[in-house]
Amino acid sequence: MSTNNTNGLKLLLHSIDSSGRFQEDTTGRGRDESPEIVLKGRDPDGASVAVTLEDMTHPLFGTMTHWLIWNIEPTDRIPSAIPHGKEVGSLSARQGLAYGWHRYRGPKPPRGKTHTYRFTVYVLDERLDLSARSRRKALLRAIEGHVLQRAVIEGTFE
Repeated sequence: MSTNNTNGLKLLLHSIDSSGRFQEDTTGRGRDESPEIVLKGRDPDGASVAVTLEDMTHPLFGTMTHWLIWNIEPTDRIPSAIPHGKEVGSLSARQGLAYGWHRYRGPKPPRGKTHTYRFTVYVLDERLDLSARSRRKALLRAIEGHVLQRAVIEGTFE
């Protein structure tokens, strides 16, 4: 599935089908592995890429962050199954603290409940100097004034 964008950036995620539903393999009920993310129209002047995944309909918190990764080398394809850990050497990236501590944690709402999840990809004009202990708020503060492009894609899972 593809998404709307800002400044010409478009995302393609095959893990979200044409009806907007996550395929099970990238969820907590499947392999719980990060999906491949294809970026179309990425600004060539970008110095790094950051990605967040959030549950937008969490009953207790409203929004719950599932994944944070930043300082991905500029690329048009973020591979699937990114390994766990603070540092991801193959991407020169760092993963922060979220529901998935230093890792991707896919959708897994309570059985019988449908939640909406949002991937946001940011193309930044610099690499970030953030600790791997950083959470979503710290990441968002750090990218202020450095976002060249932003694209969002949402999907649901029950």
